[in-house]
Amino acid sequence: MVANLGGVAVVISYISWVLPGAHVEQTARLIALNAILGGVFLVVVLPAGIWWGETWLGSGRRWLQEGRPPTDREVTAVLRAPMRLFLVHVTLWLVAAALFAVLNALIEFNLLARVAFTVTLGGFTTSAFAYLVAERVTRPIAAAALSVRTVERPKLPGITARTMFGWGLGTGVPFVGLVITAIFALADDQTTRKQLAVTMLVLGGTGLVVGSWIAVLGAKAVADPIRSLRTGIRGIADGRLDSRVEVYDGSVLGLLQAGFNDMATGLEERERLRDLYGRQVGEDVARDVLERGSQLGGRLCDVAVLFVDVVGSTQIAASRPAEEVVELLNRFFGVVVDEVHAHGGWVNKFQGDATLVVFGAPVPLDDAADRALAAGRNLARRLPAEVPELAAGIGVAYGEVVAGNIGDERRFEFTVIGDPVNEAARLTELAKTRTPMVLASADAVDAARLPESACWVVSGSAELRGRSKPTRLATPVAPQP
Repeated sequence: MVANLGGVAVVISYISWVLPGAHVEQTARLIALNAILGGVFLVVVLPAGIWWGETWLGSGRRWLQEGRPPTDREVTAVLRAPMRLFLVHVTLWLVAAALFAVLNALIEFNLLARVAFTVTLGGFTTSAFAYLVAERVTRPIAAAALSVRTVERPKLPGITARTMFGWGLGTGVPFVGLVITAIFALADDQTTRKQLAVTMLVLGGTGLVVGSWIAVLGAKAVADPIRSLRTGIRGIADGRLDSRVEVYDGSVLGLLQAGFNDMATGLEERERLRDLYGRQVGEDVARDVLERGSQLGGRLCDVAVLFVDVVGSTQIAASRPAEEVVELLNRFFGVVVDEVHAHGGWVNKFQGDATLVVFGAPVPLDDAADRALAAGRNLARRLPAEVPELAAGIGVAYGEVVAGNIGDERRFEFTVIGDPVNEAARLTELAKTRTPMVLASADAVDAARLPESACWVVSGSAELRGRSKPTRLATPVAPQP
């Protein structure tokens, strides 16, 4: 409304005092007839235009009033509302230009071109301003529609078209006015230098003010979505993967906004999967798999293996509710994981009530034996104190294994295969009969360095199940009283 009232005031001022032209006779009669036509226009044509525009706008917001998701057609109506309002404004102004030009020409023919030209150019500029204002006013409902249903193709002109549109109506129209004014001045011998100077100053000043205003609004229509994208990208770069931008534009910029949100959602899901995968297989293994891909096989390496197994787990599961057993095992595994991580080990897998831990794969460690032995001693101390409901045997072995992806390309896991794994499991079974319940192979102690090797003493040997030769056993040195 403000844009149109301002446009009317500017047009009347230009016709009456700015544009050069011959003296107009019958001024009183012209004023009276224009006032009557203006009243008729306001009563008949303007309400028709308002009804026309409201019909278009109403079709785009009916879903919001009814509290339901919008259809594709309603989303299109919302996004194209500013362009449709522009068409309504242009149509009304062109109708006004034709009516007022003909009316004034019937009384003073030399007013035909002046009125038609001024009303038409003023109408285009006013309509452009109304379009840019409507684009900002309708952003909330556009954002609401696009938050429910996205579009696959642009519904509004692209950046180039919108830039040329703003330039043409904000700058091109005033320059056309200057050209036509010069033609009027050349055609009218009575135009003075002062009149021509005033006309040029007013038209040029109006072009600068209105043109810059429309250019700013047009630039902000492009810059605002880009600025929101920049903020979102900065959030992603800072690690805030939940960063999203509001989608409210129906052009390629809106598709860019929606694309950014899709990308951010994908990154967030990928990071969540990576986090879950890292929790399941260990961060080092997850990183190694991402770097090496799905290639099967592995490499030979020296590792220390720690095996922890609960005593009497079958009886515990039979005598307690399943929920209580799960809660108890989670407390038990929590202590194991805490100690293993503290010593730089990798939990390879949880096998029911047992845990297989590896030191030295997938990341090589020079002191793998030291770390495994220290973790075994600490677990033998912490588990009885922190989880007294469960007793567990602990075995530590050291030797050469193959570490890599085992299985099939469709389903595989990173694990270690070799004699130290079996040896650690058998040591765990034997440790359940000892106090404290922890045993290590002498090879593991021999591979360790001071001061950890001094914390163990080799005492006797045993022929473990499934092994062809006896294994020398090592137990922790009893603490000094």
